[in-house]
This record gives sequence, structure tokens and C-alpha cells, in this order.
Amino acid sequence: MQLPSSFSVTSTSLTNKIILITGAGDGIGKVAAKSFAAAGATVILVGRTLAKLEKAYDEIEAAGHQQPAIYPLNLESATEKDYDDLCNVLNENFSRLDGILFNAADLGERTPIANYSVSAWMRCMQVNVNSPFMMTQALLPLLEKSENASLLFTSSSVAFKGRSFWGAYAASKAAQENFMQTLVDELEGTSRIRANSINPGATRTKMRASAYPAEDPTRVKKPEDLMPAYIYLLGDASLGVTGQAFSY
Repeated sequence: MQLPSSFSVTSTSLTNKIILITGAGDGIGKVAAKSFAAAGATVILVGRTLAKLEKAYDEIEAAGHQQPAIYPLNLESATEKDYDDLCNVLNENFSRLDGILFNAADLGERTPIANYSVSAWMRCMQVNVNSPFMMTQALLPLLEKSENASLLFTSSSVAFKGRSFWGAYAASKAAQENFMQTLVDELEGTSRIRANSINPGATRTKMRASAYPAEDPTRVKKPEDLMPAYIYLLGDASLGVTGQAFSY
């Protein structure tokens, strides 16, 4: 994507924003949490591994940014009640929500459809499709309380054209893309909530290394390189931008 020439990240780009990040304990999610905090946001760190969330929390606090919050949640097993409980806790502590970065994802198996295990397929769909749906549905009341709420879904090139051996991951990202578009269409003219997706492309993460074990990681971009685009789409600089699929 091309950022507007007038946009640059500053320590106030996300001032007073309360932003939830899934998969915040590692990879792009952790870098996003630290970058959003550095841009002035209060970040809510969501993930399944408490130790990783605590490390991200400590690094944000040590940098002198707004105190973050931790909410451990296993997206693979979380139920409707778990998301309702999340909404209640956030409402008690923050009373609103200004943004969500849906970053957590399950890669699934890299195997032909004929060999794909049902359990792996269902797990991938649960994390990549059902979880964003349930979280969005549960948190919509808090997002409506924001002056300008922004949802950012993490997409992939296989969301737009399936590829051999990418099975559930490709199907789940296509479903997530369609979910974003449907949500935007329903909210148009009735809500200040906007939603977009971004395909980060080849990025130096553990998931990328798992998908491409022979790839030289130094030849792909670092998560930090993505942050201007993420901050732009979650901040007020992108007001009016909604329903768009960006590729980085």
C-alpha cells in the first residue's frame, strides 16, 4: 500500500486510543503492541501464552509508555461466553474500545486436500475465522462507544487466489476477507466503525519460517517495517478509509 505522503508516525499518532491486539505475545503482534504503545495507545495484549504477554507488557512499561493490559485467551478453545466475559472486563476497565488488530492466526497443515486432517482444518477455521467473528460480535457495543473505531484484519495473498497445499489457511483467509466486507456493508451509514484488511506479505516471523523453512529470513522484511501502515489504518489519519484490502 502507499501511505499518504503527508502521514508519518509520531508519538501522538494513536494518543488516547485503546487498541486490542490478538497474538500480542510474539511476531508481528508483539511488535505492533510495542509500536502502538510508542505512538500513544493503551494496548490490550491478548494471547494464549501468559509468559509471552508478560514479557511484552514489561518491555512496554520499561519504555515508559502507557500501561498496557493483559488478557490471556486461547482462541482455539474460546467460547461465546469467553468473549462476552472479555467485553465485560474491558467495559469495566476502559468503557470503550477504539481498535482491534486481528493478528493471531493458525497456519494449518501444508498438505493436499485429500490428506488434510479434519481436526487441523477445524482448528485453523476456529482461530482464523470463528474467533474474529465471535470477538467482533461481542465487542461491537464497546466499539460503538468510540468516536472512530477501526478494525484491522490480517490477510494473505492466498485469500484472493488459493494455492496448492495451503488448504484451510487459504480458505480461512478468504472467509475472513469476506467477513470484513460484509461487516463494512452492514455498518455503512449507521456506524462510525470502519474495517480494513492488510496483507503483510513476506515477513520475518516464526510462522513464515514454518511455511518456508528453506528461506533465508534476512531476505524478507521485518515486522517493524509494517508498522507505519498498521498505525495509519488504526489511527484517525485513515478516517473514511473502510472496506479496503491493502497489500504491503
